[in-house]
Amino acid sequence: MNIGDAAELSGLPAKTIRYYEDIGLLKPDRAGNGYRDYSVKDVHQLCFLQRSRSLGFSVDECRQLLSLYQDKDRESADVKALAEVKLVEIDRKIAELVGLRKLLHHLVENCHGDDRPDCPIIDDLAGQGLVQ
Repeated sequence: MNIGDAAELSGLPAKTIRYYEDIGLLKPDRAGNGYRDYSVKDVHQLCFLQRSRSLGFSVDECRQLLSLYQDKDRESADVKALAEVKLVEIDRKIAELVGLRKLLHHLVENCHGDDRPDCPIIDDLAGQGLVQ
């Protein structure tokens, strides 16, 4: 099948599919005319990559996961270890976002939001009070 069909079936843009090919994540066959010829297996790999990326895995992590996906003798412990590392990273990002939300909420609550020029939000962004 052509790249347009593979894109439609996988839910990925053709540009992303070409990128995955350029970085070696995917190697479709070539038809006699030189055009890419995607197989059902290629589309399954594209769907796998799309889902992996949507869960936050980096391209390098996707490369590892794809290798494990293709290895029928893999140990599930290897897959679980990668997922656990990603989960710790996601939890760290959530904690960071919660802290940012608390700080911004505090700043918004302490800003009068009136016609006066003093503003704790601007003061914080400017780092006022840090360097004197």
